[in-house]
Amino acid sequence: MPKKESFTENRLKSVGYAFKGALLLVKTEASIKIQLVIAIIVTIAGFYFEISSYEWIIQILAIGLVMSIEGVNTAIEEIANFVHPERHPKIGLIKDIAAGAVFIASVFASIVGLIIYLPKIF
Repeated sequence: MPKKESFTENRLKSVGYAFKGALLLVKTEASIKIQLVIAIIVTIAGFYFEISSYEWIIQILAIGLVMSIEGVNTAIEEIANFVHPERHPKIGLIKDIAAGAVFIASVFASIVGLIIYLPKIF
């Protein structure tokens, strides 16, 4: 019987897999690359406009939310393509719903950005 991994070893492996997944997303997904560029731009803007700690927290949460949901969307698309590689109306619906979740998060993140930055710009 193989030796059971310790809790710490198991957690370290899990973090390694998660990091690998995040790198795969950034390397292979155009939408994540665009979102990463936007995240860098608003981070630079945050330093330039000297946003408050509260605004940083909200901005970081908005960035994390959009990028995380994009990762889930990508995973759903990959699963759907694996299960049913041919075009299928139900698979299309599933992919559209997942993409819609990213869209909703992006719209609300944009609203957060406008609330933070419009008063500082004008």
